[in-house]
Amino acid sequence: MTASAAFFDLDRTLLTGSSAYYFGKACYREGLVPAHRLARDATRALLFKVFGASDETSEALRDRILASVAGTDAETLHALAPSVIEELLPRIRPEAQALLDMHEQAGRDTWIVSASPIEIVAELARALDLTGGLGTRSEIVDGRYTGRLAGPFCYGEGKAEVIRELAAERGYDLRACYAYSDSASDLPMMQLVGNPIAVNPDRPMMAVAHRRGWPVIELARTRQLMTTVGTAASSAVGAAVVGYGMGRWHQRRRAELAARARRALPALPGLPWRR
Repeated sequence: MTASAAFFDLDRTLLTGSSAYYFGKACYREGLVPAHRLARDATRALLFKVFGASDETSEALRDRILASVAGTDAETLHALAPSVIEELLPRIRPEAQALLDMHEQAGRDTWIVSASPIEIVAELARALDLTGGLGTRSEIVDGRYTGRLAGPFCYGEGKAEVIRELAAERGYDLRACYAYSDSASDLPMMQLVGNPIAVNPDRPMMAVAHRRGWPVIELARTRQLMTTVGTAASSAVGAAVVGYGMGRWHQRRRAELAARARRALPALPGLPWRR
């Protein structure tokens, strides 16, 4: 069993945009969400893609999801997962996939940690051949959702809580682990590990990263990787991963991305994930 893992935030880190929006679309098709709410969530998803989310909007989204599924048969939501994953996979950043592959090849476990429902996060992790996914769990009683949480909201300090539990269960040395996120809301998770790396950070996260010397990775809208050279640690990251244009998701693309990333490593001594 490995003693190290890499933890990845989902929205705006691995994924371009909001996973919750695509979950909402699937719920709408099943009649669980009205059209006006889907339209409102589409607008919010666009704003999130550009500006990120606040604690208030994330908690409001949690409450809307819990209210939407209350009374729903658990099998109904599990059946929605494949259609949601089908929409999410093409939106996984190729550069982020290369990072996942690099950690896997280095012998580390790889986990998605997201506020999105565990039904979606776990299924996406399986589709990406990762170790697993940590997400928000809703309470199920007699096969139906109650509209209440069955554990911590996997956001902010909640992410750190579930990672601590997982590390204790699997024997991870958190000082040897990695965490990737764009948002200052994930600072509890980032501060928990020995190797935090900011990805397309919002302003508060960028300020903390520069102050503490964390690497900062900028995934450009042109789907190329740029690294902010503002700290010694950032310089170490370099241009380790080069993105291709989005296309069909298949194994050959993943192998090509990982190989291209590895070729960049020799010119970048000190990359943290080479340890």
